[in-house]
Amino acid sequence: MQERVIFHIDVNSAFLSWEAVERLKNGESTDLREIPAAVCGDRETRHGVILAKSIPAKRYGVTTGEPVVDALRKCPTLTLVSSNHAMYKEKSRAFMDILRQYSDVIEQFSIDEAFVDMTGTKRLFGVPEEAAARMKEQIRNELGFTVNVGISSNKLLAKMASDFKKPDRVHTLFPEEIATKMWPLPVRDLFFVGKAAEKKLYGMGIRTIGDLAQADPQALTHVLKKQGEVLWRYANGLDDSPVETESPDAKGYSNSITVPMDITESGEAKKVLLSLTENVCRRLRQDEVRVETVTVQIRFNDLTRASHQCPLPAATNITQEIYDNVCRLFEEMWDGTPIRLLGVSTAKVTREAQGRQMSLFDSTDYEKLEKLDSAMDSIRSRFGAGAVQRASSLQMQQEKKKGEKQEK
Repeated sequence: MQERVIFHIDVNSAFLSWEAVERLKNGESTDLREIPAAVCGDRETRHGVILAKSIPAKRYGVTTGEPVVDALRKCPTLTLVSSNHAMYKEKSRAFMDILRQYSDVIEQFSIDEAFVDMTGTKRLFGVPEEAAARMKEQIRNELGFTVNVGISSNKLLAKMASDFKKPDRVHTLFPEEIATKMWPLPVRDLFFVGKAAEKKLYGMGIRTIGDLAQADPQALTHVLKKQGEVLWRYANGLDDSPVETESPDAKGYSNSITVPMDITESGEAKKVLLSLTENVCRRLRQDEVRVETVTVQIRFNDLTRASHQCPLPAATNITQEIYDNVCRLFEEMWDGTPIRLLGVSTAKVTREAQGRQMSLFDSTDYEKLEKLDSAMDSIRSRFGAGAVQRASSLQMQQEKKKGEKQEK
C-alpha cells in the first residue's frame, strides 16, 4: 500500500503579509514585513488585540492576541494597521487556487492554511520536498507572500512540521523523525494544547511533548478527561484522519448572537454558548447528521474578532459532547475583553452512521446522553423551547443570582 503524503501549507503572518503585498501593489514604498508593524482591530482608539505582527515586531516581544496597549508599551514605534477582512478573503482565494493546481484533495483548515493530499503525485511534481519547494516558490512569485510547508504521512505531523522555523521554509516530520524533531519541543507547541491544558500538564510534571508521549494515558485522562487521550495520541504522532474536501452536503450548521450588553463574565458567556450549542445540535439531530469539527467565534466590543477550531474525537450530534469542546475552546481563547457577539459553528457533516471508536480511557455513557437529547427534543417540540432546561444551565443561573446577592 502506498504511503500517504500530506502537506500542510500555512501563510506566514497572513494578515500582515497580505496588507504588505496590497500596499506595495498600490504604490507604497515601505514593506510592513520589514519594520515593526502589526494588524489590529481599532487603530484609531488603540484598543483591541494584535491579530498579526511582523518579524521585527516579534523581536520587541509583540505577540498575537495581546492588547494593543501592551504591544505599544513594548514597541512605541509600532506601526498599526486596521484589519481588512474583505481583502483577506480575496488573498485566501488566490492562495487556494494555486494549491488546486497540485491536487484536487484539499481541505481548507482556515483562511490562511490548508491540508493537501499529495499521495501519488511524485511523477508529476517530484519527491515531496521538491514539490513543496515548487509550490512555495510559485505562491511567492505569483502572489507576493511566503508560506511554510510541512510534510508528513498524516495531517497532525504535517501541521506540526509547518510550525517549525519560519518564514518561507519546508520541513518534514515523518514518524521516524518524531523523537528527534518533535519530542524535545515544549508541550504547549503540540496541536490542541492551550493555556488551560498546559497548566494541568505542568502540574503533572509534563514539560515537553516527549514527556507527554511517555506519560500514563489513564493518568492523563483522569486529569484532562477525554482530551487527555487525544493529546497522548497526538504526542505519539497518531492520526488517521483523511484530508477531506468539503462537499455541498457538508456546509455545516451554525448559530450566533449579538448580545444586548457586553459580556464580561465567563459564566455568562458559557450560558449563551450552551443555548447556541443546543440550537445547533437540535438541528443536527432533526436532519439526522453528525459533525466532526466545531468552531467558536467571538466578536469583542472593539469589533475585533477571534475564532478557534478543533476536531471532535468522533462524529457526533450529542449536545453535551459538543458543548464540552465549545467551553474548552472558549477558555483557551478568551482574554477577558468584553464580548459583543458569540457564535458556534460546525463542519464536516456526515450522514453515515459511523461507529464510535471504543477507548479504555473514556467512560462516557454516550447512549445515555443520546437518550437525554432525544427526550429534551421531544419535550421542546411539544411544549416549546423553554419547557425544559439542562441542570448545567440552571446551575449557572443560580450561581449568577448568588453572586448578585453577595454584591448587594
